[in-house]
Amino acid sequence: MAINDLFLVTIWWLTFFVIGSIFIPFTIGLFKNFFDKGYIFSKVIGMVFVSYVVFILGIFHIAPFTLLTILAVAFIFLIINLVLFKRNFLGSVKQKWHIFLFEEIIFFIGILFWSFVRAHNPDIHGLEKFMDFGFINSALRTEYFPPKDMWFTPFSINYYYFGHIITAVLTKISFIPSYTTYNLMLATMFSFTFTCSFSIGANLIHKLNAKRYMLFTGGLLTAFLVSLSGNLHAIYAFFQKYPNENPVPFWNLVFSPFTFPNEYWYPNATRFIYNTIHEFPSYSFVVSDLHGHVLDIPIVLLTIALLLSVITKSQITNHKSQINSNNKNVRNSKVLNFGNWRLFGAWNFELGILLLGFLLAVMYMTNAWDGLIYLLLAFMMLTAFWLNSVYFSEEKRFFFTDLIKYLIILVIGFVLFSIPFSLNFKPFASGIGVICPPEFLVEKGQLGPFLFESDHCRKSPWWQIPTLHGFFYFFIISFLVFLYHNVVLRAKSEGPKILRFAQNDIMKSDIFVLILITLSTILVIAPEFVYLKDIYPAHYRANTMFKLTYQEFIMLSIVSSYVFFRIILNAKNKTLSASWRINLFSQRLIILGMNFVFFIFSILFFILVMIYPFSAVSSYYGNLQKYRGLDGTKYLKDLYPDDYQAISWINKNIKDQPIILEAQGDSYTDFARISSNTGLPTVLGWTVHEWLWRGSYDIPAPRINEADTLYNTKDINAARNLINKYRISYVYIGGLEFQKYPNLVENKFAELGKIVYQNNTVRIYRINLPQS
Repeated sequence: MAINDLFLVTIWWLTFFVIGSIFIPFTIGLFKNFFDKGYIFSKVIGMVFVSYVVFILGIFHIAPFTLLTILAVAFIFLIINLVLFKRNFLGSVKQKWHIFLFEEIIFFIGILFWSFVRAHNPDIHGLEKFMDFGFINSALRTEYFPPKDMWFTPFSINYYYFGHIITAVLTKISFIPSYTTYNLMLATMFSFTFTCSFSIGANLIHKLNAKRYMLFTGGLLTAFLVSLSGNLHAIYAFFQKYPNENPVPFWNLVFSPFTFPNEYWYPNATRFIYNTIHEFPSYSFVVSDLHGHVLDIPIVLLTIALLLSVITKSQITNHKSQINSNNKNVRNSKVLNFGNWRLFGAWNFELGILLLGFLLAVMYMTNAWDGLIYLLLAFMMLTAFWLNSVYFSEEKRFFFTDLIKYLIILVIGFVLFSIPFSLNFKPFASGIGVICPPEFLVEKGQLGPFLFESDHCRKSPWWQIPTLHGFFYFFIISFLVFLYHNVVLRAKSEGPKILRFAQNDIMKSDIFVLILITLSTILVIAPEFVYLKDIYPAHYRANTMFKLTYQEFIMLSIVSSYVFFRIILNAKNKTLSASWRINLFSQRLIILGMNFVFFIFSILFFILVMIYPFSAVSSYYGNLQKYRGLDGTKYLKDLYPDDYQAISWINKNIKDQPIILEAQGDSYTDFARISSNTGLPTVLGWTVHEWLWRGSYDIPAPRINEADTLYNTKDINAARNLINKYRISYVYIGGLEFQKYPNLVENKFAELGKIVYQNNTVRIYRINLPQS
């Protein structure tokens, strides 16, 4: 890696190190029952808390979005952590410093590794990178939130943009330009995915009372599965290639292992089911769109970790007040410990649930589907905790009314913390569509939120489902068989005591994993029956399947690693149930054989899904042959050199967010490159995206003709009226403008303003606007 890029990576890592260090006391208190004290999550908590407070200050115009505001917020959080959460802080650091150091090293290596990969194709160009980069640049220019929509002046962004605000916050405090932090943030998302998954996996294995080296092995396996693995579609690399977007069962293709990987095309693993999308993290990191579902991964993993902490450690005890020992109500009040906080007495659990609601709200603001998915997961976890208390604990002290109270607090927290975002956000889904509705319902069209549309009866072919999800369900089925033998059959012969999950942390981790399996299975099945209606007629299932199965992939990757170690490390139960009427030696021989078969198949599956990143990285990054650095806008020097110079001038010389006119063009093209690369709003950018965000094509459509009129009309008054309508301060004329508008009339802009910048093919006019 180039010295300059290594320096930038180090500065970027130090930014996270400082933010994380501020929140270490809070994190240790929250994850005190984790063997690593949740160290790596301090960075996620830090960037989320600081960014959210900065967002709140900006959304209510209390303080502008400046470096000073960010530093002031961070300093206040430092004082809070030192004053309120310092208990046992130094002791934990002294005891666990080597684990903290290990996780810090792999976090830094993760950023360094993916920065190195990105440096071989750093272009913020192609797919939807213009959109993500535009969001970040618009946020960086804004004084108060919400950030302006750079493609639809004068409105604010109507999309999930909180993750881009986090990126803007980190960009400001690191003093690194956004064309580099875009790529650094992608590298950080990869590193967070790896290290946070490591922590979750290692702590799950820790519940199995495994030795230290097994914790690290299990954590690393979980990290690799979540962040780098693909699905079983990789099996097609051993067969002759099928035509893209026209998949056939692999057994209908010619087996060709000696020509591996047979021109295997990595995007096919995410477009296998016709007219749908089913991506996963490693694909996202490779193609490098900094979308909400990528920016949300660390928050998702933090939420999963928090729920793991709750379900494997929380307990109800009798709280005896030392101060009010004569007060019976206080003396006998219930305390539900959340993590190991004791600061807030009987309010521990309520505050913990409120924190969970906060994280769900942040997820909603970053990628709305995730907030709803993990709200459901939190409901399931809390319900399981209640059932465990009622039916399996020795003392029944967690009542149904308690469950209802905590669920209400969770929902209130979720709604309360997301209100500032929701005030300026309008969801663009228009109903819940039913797949293959009966004819009599099609005639009705709609009942409440449910839509019954004709010609909407496409389901996934049976053979495609195991290709996408078969890896996970091998482990799920193995786990269910394992539990059936070790719980159900043994319970029949040994009595119900084995079912007392609350007395055994290992069984609590099993419950946690079973809930992840249950929710993930719902997410896999749901797109076969319903879809959320959006603007895409033929791809009506695409977004629904994409958003749901993306989270299924994350959860079941964690599950698969746990199940592997759960079965392999099951050294205690070396005998079969009483129904197996054979001698002890034969029983152990059978168990050994079953474990051996499971182990061999597991290794084969692990190898198969790990083929994907090698193929994808090699294809997208040219076998890592040409190092180009981390500047994401360098491609403009070759593709549009005059635009590159003009964009650099704009970013240096034009402050705030005045409106700039540029050529309007279709989505996924190079049009809207000025607004995207500068954050200056324009009249209309990518049309289809604005159609989706605004809910109707009729909203952006009139601006297409207006942009045409602005460039082509000879009528200076007509141009002036439109300029005044949109308060256009600058007009950009470059190569794409002449390409889109061959009859472009430029001289009128000289009458309406003056040239403030020009080079070979580019001219920028500053317009003399009337006083508003």
